[in-house]
Amino acid sequence: MLAERGSSDAQIAALSRDFDAIVDANALVAVDDEHDPEGSSTAFERAHVAAMLARTREHLTELDSALERLERGEYGRCAGCGEPIPAERLEARPAAATCVRCAAGRAR
Repeated sequence: MLAERGSSDAQIAALSRDFDAIVDANALVAVDDEHDPEGSSTAFERAHVAAMLARTREHLTELDSALERLERGEYGRCAGCGEPIPAERLEARPAAATCVRCAAGRAR
């Protein structure tokens, strides 16, 4: 999890630089997203990078929560039902706080 956390930190830094570069580039030009043929692609690119940045930050928060559960001795137990989270799920999603059954019930 620590390696994945480090990777997420690096990705946040890179995405932040990308986002800042997009914003800075647009500050130099009078961009009218509605009428400029390049404006819509610039707006899409900015929104896309912002969404990826938000998701990566969310993932980092999930990893931090998982590390806290590990320190408390609660890692691997479902926060919903208290049952063990299968190893396969934790391997696929190390930050998982719930078993598949509880996660599926919460998604509804």
